[in-house]
Amino acid sequence: MYENTFPNKRYKHTINFLKEVIPDTNEHILDLGVRNPFVDFMELEGYTVQNTSGEDLDIDTSAVQQTDATVITAFEIFEHLIAPFNVLQDIKADKIVASIPLKLWFSPAYRSKTDMWDRHYHEFEDWQFDWLFEKAGWEIKRREKFTNPVKKLGIRPLLRMVTPRYYLIYAERKS
Repeated sequence: MYENTFPNKRYKHTINFLKEVIPDTNEHILDLGVRNPFVDFMELEGYTVQNTSGEDLDIDTSAVQQTDATVITAFEIFEHLIAPFNVLQDIKADKIVASIPLKLWFSPAYRSKTDMWDRHYHEFEDWQFDWLFEKAGWEIKRREKFTNPVKKLGIRPLLRMVTPRYYLIYAERKS
């Protein structure tokens, strides 16, 4: 079903993580961000997924406050927010699965020249992401890093073969 190509390798890794930490496909999921290709993968696995509407989650967190979802997914969205703490603190669901691209010492922060929203305000190290969640009232139950090599020649592609690029976490709201 999933080829070993970008972004499918990342999708396969992420869906396997999701299935391990949220095995019950009857849980209602709210995915932060507009509908995207990965939502199709979640639905193929039997999950029921609703997305936020593209609102600026730095300013308007009503979607996470007013949902009846029991699980929030946030796959590569927190690096785009200026204040991810606010939305994390306002989430009413008691479970979250999130991923981010890790900060790489050999690569500058991503910034699209054509799309104002397709930029990384934060590129976290794993400890920073953990701290963000802990400070917002979450307890990380599982974490995992993985590489995502690219089929290009050069020093950076070589480094990407051995340097973890993505970080996945599963957390539950602290009691």
